[in-house]
Order: sequence, then C-alpha cells, then structure tokens
Amino acid sequence: MNDDLYGALSERLKGAILRDEPMARHTSLKVGGPADFFVVPADRGDLDTLLALLAETATPHFVVGGGYNLLVRDGGVRGVVVSLERFRELAHLPGGKVSAGAGVTNQMLVGYLRERGLGGLEFLCGIPGTIGGALAMNAGAQGGAILDHVEELTTVRDGAFRQVRRDELEYGYRHVRLAPGEIIAGATFRLEPDDPDKIGERIAGYLAHRAESQKVGYPNAGSFFKNPEGGAAWRLIDGAGLRGTRIGGAQVSEVHANFLINRGDATAADFLALAALIKDEVRRNTGISLEEEVRIIGEG
Repeated sequence: MNDDLYGALSERLKGAILRDEPMARHTSLKVGGPADFFVVPADRGDLDTLLALLAETATPHFVVGGGYNLLVRDGGVRGVVVSLERFRELAHLPGGKVSAGAGVTNQMLVGYLRERGLGGLEFLCGIPGTIGGALAMNAGAQGGAILDHVEELTTVRDGAFRQVRRDELEYGYRHVRLAPGEIIAGATFRLEPDDPDKIGERIAGYLAHRAESQKVGYPNAGSFFKNPEGGAAWRLIDGAGLRGTRIGGAQVSEVHANFLINRGDATAADFLALAALIKDEVRRNTGISLEEEVRIIGEG
C-alpha cells in the first residue's frame, strides 16, 4: 500500500515527499519516530490534490506547524504528515488588516506588522513556530491570545477552502474547536495603527522577559502543561518538588518548571513518563489535574 501511495504522491504533487521521515527532525523536542510520509505541498493547488488523494485512499493524515508544540511517540505516525511551511504569503489589506498563510513564522508576522505600524500581536515575538500552529492552539502570552485579533480563518474542510469569521468559532484558552480533519491554511487579522517605535519597545520588553525567565538551554516544547484556572502550572510543579527531576534524557528544567527539556538522548517515552509523574505528584499534592498543552500523537 505504501509503495502505491508513494507512486501516486510522486506522480500528482509538485511539493516535497519524504518517506519514513524521522519526526525528531521536525519537532522542537527532537524526539519522535518516523512518519510513513512527510509531505510539503507547494501551494494551494498541491494541497487540494493531496487531500483529494488522501480521501480517495482513506489515508490518515496529520498537519504540523513548526513542530514547537508537539510530542510524537517513538513508534512514529502512520499515514501522511502534512507540513504547510510553504504557505508563507503575507499581504497588507485596507482597514488595518493583514492576511498571513499558515507557514508564516510568528517572528516574520511580528516584524511585518511593526514595519507597517500595526500593533496588537507583539506578544507573538517570543513564541516560536508558525501562525498555523499558533492559531490551532490559540497561542498567547502577556495576557494576549492570537484568536482575539483574528477577523477570519482560512480553513480547508471536506476538500474546499472556506472563510470562517471569528464569531463563528468556538475557542478559549489554548484551544479552538474545528471540524474533524479541518485544516487551518491562514488567517486575516484586524489590527490597530500604532507607532512602530512603541511597537519595537514592547517587543524588546517581551523578549527580555522571555530571555530571563525561559532561556532553558535545551530542546523543549515551551510550556508543557496548560495553566489551571487561577493558577500557574510551573508553580504547582515547583511546589511538588519536581524542579530538576529527570527520567532518562527528559528533565524538568531548572530554569522554568513547566518546561520539559531534552538533555540530548531523550525518547518520547521518557517525556511521557516524566509528564505522568508530574501529573501524579501535582494531583497528590494539590488535587489539581494538569492537562498537557503540547499535542501528543503517533504510536508508542
């Protein structure tokens, strides 16, 4: 089946097709077994063709952004992993609007907005990854969240591109509800005019804060657990005496207790075991059940 699928992918697509591709190469944690196929569509037409082919063959698929909020199990991913890294279009529209493709990095967007004197998304400057990934988890920092600034999402659903207004979305802290198989291809943001120098000052402040509190020095996925209502996950983990705790090559960072780091030889199983230990200890100490912020996919 995989040989037939590879032949069909190679025949129909213009973009890159990698077979048995280690997902450790595509995640910030640097762990994860192989994907049967890792496909990078060249453009919207290529994505259309790919999704049609996957539907024809009933092949499972999973879309990744920059891999910064993702833990792939050691057994890898069956089917096709789709990367929208080539969806990097940016356009300044009338009325303080900007459209961005899913493959645009957060840093690219922040710089683009600063140059044009449009404020509101500066908090993204310290969040690694792509706009598509940020939208999929409603990423935020400094009290802001990306979906609060969206006018509409561009998604692909049932093989068709569609525009979804923000008031049609169901979203909240670190999540947005999409239909099964629906893919975020980009978004249009509505922003406020602002002085580029003031925008730059806020960016510098956010980056300085991040460098001081989150520079952990090892591969990581950012905040591993969501903050429970009214609390901070790092404080609960630290209060349970888990700062520095290590299982295999995975460790609770000494710098920021909600960052789990790869000391160089970690496996996904190490991270999963460490996460389970953290959840058990925090629940035992406080009665609070932590929930992972990272997405966990693949086979064990």
